[in-house]
Amino acid sequence: MRIVVLGANGGTGRRLVQQALDAGHDVRAVTRQPKSFPVSGPGLEVVAADATTDAPVGGADVVLSTLGAPFTRQPVTLYSRSTARVLAAMRREGLRRLVVVSSSATEPHHHAEGGFFLNRVIQPLVTATIGKSTYDDMRAMETLVRTSDLDWTIVRPSGLFDSDSVTRYKLSENYSDGVFTSRADLAACLLAQATDTAWIARTVAVTTAEGTPTLLAMLRREAFGK
Repeated sequence: MRIVVLGANGGTGRRLVQQALDAGHDVRAVTRQPKSFPVSGPGLEVVAADATTDAPVGGADVVLSTLGAPFTRQPVTLYSRSTARVLAAMRREGLRRLVVVSSSATEPHHHAEGGFFLNRVIQPLVTATIGKSTYDDMRAMETLVRTSDLDWTIVRPSGLFDSDSVTRYKLSENYSDGVFTSRADLAACLLAQATDTAWIARTVAVTTAEGTPTLLAMLRREAFGK
């Protein structure tokens, strides 16, 4: 299968590209920084492009977008602008299958596993302040994808963390009680959508239950890089 990965040089994108190559797929890794791309191997094509202005998706069987932007109080348009560009390019090329990464925070809800501090303090604070422009643009992206005529899937992870291997991750419709998602599991979920039709025209939440960090550890890492 010929897979295009957008945002290929991000934490999830690199894992996705490697998993796809390991599975025997041909992969076009699209990144703004091709010289620093750490993955190599047979079947890999690394393409320099900014998805907000150029979407090199021709010849693909499936387009998997792992594009992401850091929190900022400034307006964020990466998700909506790149998605509009990708949708137009896919229609021109006659492509059908699109999978995009969003976030569980686009539809805030009570996480049964999160407790009072996450549900009543952290989630409302982040979504109303430093994460507001990011989540607003993610919602705009989701609307563009849902109203398209493509075979789309929106994937919503929870709090992302790094792990060495894929686990028995959990999939749920729209949202999940789970608090964490490993990037390895998110990548595996995205890759599975390349051949799985069960989640077409649906939104799926993906969460990890094994080897997850504590909420305090994740907050320390996000705040202090430790």
